Amino acid sequence: MSRKRCGSLRGQGWKYGSGFVDGIFPVLSPVAHQILNFVRKEVDPNNVWAALDTLPVTHDTWDDLINVAVQLRLNKQWDPMASDVCTIFFSSIIKTETSIVQISIKWLVLQLVHDAYGQKYLYKKAEETYVDLLQARCIPTEDTYALLIKVYCACGLLGKAEAAFVDMRKYGLPPSAIVYNAYIDGLMKARNPQRAIEIFQRMKNDGCHPSTDTYTLLINLHGKASQSYMALKLFNEMRSKKCRPDICTYTALVNAFAREGLCEKAEEIFEQMQEDKLEPDVYTYNALMEAYSRAGFPYGAAEIFSLMRHMGCEPDRASYNIMVDAYGRAGLHEDAQAVFNEMKRLGITPTMKSHMLLLCAYSKARNVTKCEEIVNQMSESGLEPDTFVLNSMMHLYGRLGQFEKMEEVLTAMEKGPYEADISTYNILINIYGRAGFFERMEGIFQSLTTKNLKPDVVTWTSRLGAYSRKKLYRKCLEIFEEMIDGGCHPDGGTAKVLLSACSSKDQIEQVTTVIRTMHKGMKSALPA
Repeated sequence: MSRKRCGSLRGQGWKYGSGFVDGIFPVLSPVAHQILNFVRKEVDPNNVWAALDTLPVTHDTWDDLINVAVQLRLNKQWDPMASDVCTIFFSSIIKTETSIVQISIKWLVLQLVHDAYGQKYLYKKAEETYVDLLQARCIPTEDTYALLIKVYCACGLLGKAEAAFVDMRKYGLPPSAIVYNAYIDGLMKARNPQRAIEIFQRMKNDGCHPSTDTYTLLINLHGKASQSYMALKLFNEMRSKKCRPDICTYTALVNAFAREGLCEKAEEIFEQMQEDKLEPDVYTYNALMEAYSRAGFPYGAAEIFSLMRHMGCEPDRASYNIMVDAYGRAGLHEDAQAVFNEMKRLGITPTMKSHMLLLCAYSKARNVTKCEEIVNQMSESGLEPDTFVLNSMMHLYGRLGQFEKMEEVLTAMEKGPYEADISTYNILINIYGRAGFFERMEGIFQSLTTKNLKPDVVTWTSRLGAYSRKKLYRKCLEIFEEMIDGGCHPDGGTAKVLLSACSSKDQIEQVTTVIRTMHKGMKSALPA
């Protein structure tokens, strides 16, 4: 990156979402290393200012500062990047004469600052930097708007995102695939998939050809929604338009099938990728392993794991987690433990998720002692059990009828740092309902409003299930009516519970009528 080592970066620009255009990553000088370590540790901006003021104003110094900023960006260390260090870079360079630092270097630093503010979702800072770009006579590019739009989407400011999208044309920049991709990606991260699909359609209607990245984003979107058929349709569309899928596209499609446990389809895509002369990476192997895991074939996942190592692709932490999960789902807790131990032996530190998957394996086997041991191990490793872990222990105690221990965990949650959420109380309602303790169940249900928690479909269905098991048909209908009045939409599980409450042909017909009209006027369809 230095002029002395790899030549200047002037005029090369900044590629959105990756490193530099030419793929060169910063090689830090000894001074740059010292600056990087200092910035990572120092929390007082005044100390940063004072230290950087001692640096000589030379080309080498600017190289070092830029390389440090790039290194922070590549490592996604946005806190230092969005701190006063960025402001220092920006303020200093904007005042520098072009005879010392060319305008392209100004542009690079401004982009670094802009990117840092964007990742932290500080949209006001991003806006300020955008104005500073204009005042510095740096013409905004599609990258500038891509970042700005993504920030707005992340903050839920869709009106501002749309305004920035329209504003591009003032500078003669029609929205390109880069900007559309940023818009779609931002909407996906903001959990607004429907709007993302609308922008994709607008992109095609505007005559902007979707890129490989565009299709990959949309395939991923449908995959996460368990719509593998739509993901495959998009994949076929991109190939028909001579848009070549890359390894990320194939991995997204394999993931789409994996989420639904469609291991045969996932393997077909995996083979198709290899026919396309693309080398599978660890993410692709992991996706295929996940498919076998979800389909209930742990030994199929183990074969892929062995193949990955045989092909020289080193498994990562996620690979081991998938194997722990695969064996755990199949009830093979000893195998899950063996994988967990192997991971530690290789020096891969188990995360909260790793422990959680092992906990689930032993929970499925109803091994309370081992589960308690795992929770203690987590604490000893500095991993404080979270709400999900404590909910799992509550559920295990409840299933085994150890209600005192279950309530002890609840008390600890209500007093401790991890708040009990709606899923916590859903477990209690389900457990007490199954045990026939209706009074306790109803007491917990009634207490939700005082805890500022709104019952969800699981809450209502669990409550219904308690009465359904006793064939209390009328009571189930009353609760169902409350559910609709409360604005909670039933799902397939609710319908099954209602049907199981029936004890006569007439009741089955009444419930069937209700189910058929679930999506239109459910309340009026309820029997008198």
